[in-house]
Amino acid sequence: MRVAVDAMGGDHAPEAVVEGAVQAASELGIHVILVGDREILKHQIKRRKAQDLPLSIKHATEVVEMHEHPAVAVRRKRDSSLRVAFDLVKSGEAVAAVSAGNSGAAMAVAMLVLRLLPGVERPAIAAVMPSLRGSTVLLDVGANVDCKPLHLVQFAIMGEVFTRYMLKVENPRVGTLSNGAEESKGTDLTRATDEALRKSSLNYVGYVEGRDIFLGGPDVVVCDGFTGNAVLKASEGVALAFGKLLKDELTAGPVRRLGAFLARGAFQAIRQRMDYTEVGGAPLLGINGVGFIAHGSSDARAIKNAIRAARDFAEERVNLHLMQVLEKNQDLEAWTSRKARKFWTQLKDKIIHHRHEESEEGEE
Repeated sequence: MRVAVDAMGGDHAPEAVVEGAVQAASELGIHVILVGDREILKHQIKRRKAQDLPLSIKHATEVVEMHEHPAVAVRRKRDSSLRVAFDLVKSGEAVAAVSAGNSGAAMAVAMLVLRLLPGVERPAIAAVMPSLRGSTVLLDVGANVDCKPLHLVQFAIMGEVFTRYMLKVENPRVGTLSNGAEESKGTDLTRATDEALRKSSLNYVGYVEGRDIFLGGPDVVVCDGFTGNAVLKASEGVALAFGKLLKDELTAGPVRRLGAFLARGAFQAIRQRMDYTEVGGAPLLGINGVGFIAHGSSDARAIKNAIRAARDFAEERVNLHLMQVLEKNQDLEAWTSRKARKFWTQLKDKIIHHRHEESEEGEE
């Protein structure tokens, strides 16, 4: 099973990407297709004396930069390493594509090249967050800023299937992120989503709060992309700040340094549990193929694990299982769509009525 890797995408490309691909090929036996400038990649492979490993190169003449708008990747740079990697998945030459480059561009290219799975309204980016129970899958974390209840219902299904087959959780508990656990809390969006998911075939536990993501309450937490991205970035900031504060305090004096030395095994274990490089990348759920987005600052270890995760996703046939669960919940999705149309009709009527009253007051 070959995995195509955008070798030119990421803060440390191509060196870290090629090194990660070499590790995936040598340690995991995965055939990696490195996509990018042929001469540069040949040199990188030769430097590592990896010519005999299951590595191949697919030439691409362009690179999508981190700061560029996704539209550039879709309309102008049609021979970019990112686009060519997903083209290889579409043609069947690779089972998955991995990129540590521009995440917005990766999502746009994946949707253009591979399209969406039948019945899926919107794709979602899922993040595997550390928790006291092991991990919690949070989605969407950035693909969709504005969402409808149907989108969140489908995100919940996607997250449940991903957690069941990739993280091996037998009966994942699914929750909707809200500002309180009470049913009276939340927004119109979360209340409609909550009502729909209570009718689903999922193991739905209702509203959950942000702290539950890390305390190990649910296995899957669903929200719109704006909220999810804010939670993700805030979590990264807290982890970095806590690590810095802890280091400062543990090196403040000789006694504390000795204590830190004696406890170094525990600190290393905690660091490993919270290290994003162990996860590797975030899956693009809902696309008609397999795509993983790695962190922009990914090192070789993160790239290796992203390649492994992409291979595992394809081997587990997650998309097939996802389509089966979506079909099982077709009636629920139709009900959610009707509820959404009714909500927007009522809101429109209220706005028209309000404007009519304002007009009458103005005439008086």
